Amino acid sequence: MNLPNKITVSRILMIPLFLVIMLADFGWGDMTFLGTTMPAAHFWGAMLFIFASTTDWIDGYYARKLNMVTNLGKFLDPLADKLLVSAALIVLVDFDLAASWIVIVIISREFAVTGLRLILAGEGEVVAANMLGKIKTWTQIIAIAALLLHNAPFESWGIPFADFALWVAAFFTVWSGWDYFYLNRRIFKHSK
Repeated sequence: MNLPNKITVSRILMIPLFLVIMLADFGWGDMTFLGTTMPAAHFWGAMLFIFASTTDWIDGYYARKLNMVTNLGKFLDPLADKLLVSAALIVLVDFDLAASWIVIVIISREFAVTGLRLILAGEGEVVAANMLGKIKTWTQIIAIAALLLHNAPFESWGIPFADFALWVAAFFTVWSGWDYFYLNRRIFKHSK
């Protein structure tokens, strides 16, 4: 397994740690960050989420720079993103920090695209994420980080940045899902 794929696997392994930090009661209490008071666990969970999310850029950078792009990496990288984002979104719904219907739309799109990727893989095709898919991923990451941080620093200014960011993420999620199916519609034309 090459370095970029090891980085991707490390992102997957950070998910259980993120869940433990967010869901276990360590009695850390509250803290203030950029003028916003939140549970300390949410702050530290957000920091881990942000760190894990940056490994998405790092593994891609090294894969391209060192010419280590592999089919395994093309499969694992979007899977790691989907698992991390889905885990965080479900936690946000559990804490009533995100609207469940938006989370359902986002996760449903991820399942649908993963299913399409499996069909394509069965036909011998491994499709890397396109630019729209990358924009979708980063808008989701920004929205989740903002929600985990309880909208800091915008909360003290009365600006609903985190909620707006989630709407933007939902928009790009739906658009990129539609685009992915449209670009690969040929796979369904000859199905029996």
